[in-house]
Amino acid sequence: MENVAQYIDHTILNADATKADIQRICEEAKEYNFKTVCIQPYWVKYAKEILEDSEVGITTVIGFPLGANTTEIKVAEAKLAVAEGASDVDMVINIGALKSEDYDTVLNDIKAVVDAVSGKAIVKVIIETSLLTKSEKIRASELAKQAGADFVKTSTGFSTGGATLDDVQLMRATVGPDMGVKASGGVRTYEDAKAMIEVGATRIGASSGISIVEGSKEVE
Repeated sequence: MENVAQYIDHTILNADATKADIQRICEEAKEYNFKTVCIQPYWVKYAKEILEDSEVGITTVIGFPLGANTTEIKVAEAKLAVAEGASDVDMVINIGALKSEDYDTVLNDIKAVVDAVSGKAIVKVIIETSLLTKSEKIRASELAKQAGADFVKTSTGFSTGGATLDDVQLMRATVGPDMGVKASGGVRTYEDAKAMIEVGATRIGASSGISIVEGSKEVE
């Protein structure tokens, strides 16, 4: 597959990631030409300094990992992240509201973040597929599209499961051909990434980005 690195958000979101870890991730992203690094909001300003003269973007996470923050906090978090250098914001939906069938709350929550960074950042909406039924996955994907988000994303990587081929395929079928779909959580090898892309993923969130790229070279 041509240039698999450009599908990858090179990710480090663990709570104990140090400044040295963030520097390493950013340097790796420059070396391997990953699409973005994916880091916690605190580190955005530092990553911006390292990546200033590169084409690597900066993804950060909003309302992470539970999605239960108020909309006002998510909006403020997204605005600050973009002001400090984020090119992409990956926000977690209000999962409890979705499961309570409070769809207006879910829609308005997403839309508020989309509107807050419109024209300044890509918005990916994490629906946390491992906690949802099939019908809830469909509804969440529909709401993300309706709200004007750029991507729908499978998982935080901090819940009970990660991306599956079935979920990516379902999300792609739901949002249609033009919206992005990000597979995140458990994508560790080139074979994993290739399979996700074949069923509709246009972005991969992975902490194993180097292994994925090196694996792609082995099959060329």
